[in-house]
Amino acid sequence: MTSAAIVPCIWCDNNAGEAAELYLSVFPGSREISRTHYGPMQPQPEGTLLTVELELLGLEFVLLNGGPQFKHSEAISFQVLTDGQAETDRYWDELGAGGSAGPCGWLKDRFGMSWQIVPREVLAMTTDPDPARRARALSAMFQMSKLDIEAMRTAADDESYEPVEWDSAPASLQTDG
Repeated sequence: MTSAAIVPCIWCDNNAGEAAELYLSVFPGSREISRTHYGPMQPQPEGTLLTVELELLGLEFVLLNGGPQFKHSEAISFQVLTDGQAETDRYWDELGAGGSAGPCGWLKDRFGMSWQIVPREVLAMTTDPDPARRARALSAMFQMSKLDIEAMRTAADDESYEPVEWDSAPASLQTDG
């Protein structure tokens, strides 16, 4: 049982065991804490995996085998902060295998969970106190799928770089309000 006050619970479509295997293989130093199984007279056959409790990079998660009723969306994602392009590339490739790429460092893994793979240096650029440098970095980021630190640094530092107007940004980034 966890001692954390808040633990994300990820609803899985009867693939919590497979998802646990992926996440444990991707995040170094992670561990499985426990597993529970359905008992008699419950929604799944007795003995079917119910939950897997994990610790990933120091954060506890519960994966719940609930069935097909609920689907994941980009409205909830987990942000993985990385130290450099090599680590960014590794997480991107391993979590994204069998999934799909999204804009601005977002991806969906093969189970439909959304992740943001974000280099710490990118966070520094997108919060730069110089508004022009910040705008150039953000404009470059809005045109990317996997985040490229060097390309963003080049855009941020290039005073002749013209930021893309918001209505020219990819449709996947635009909202109605």
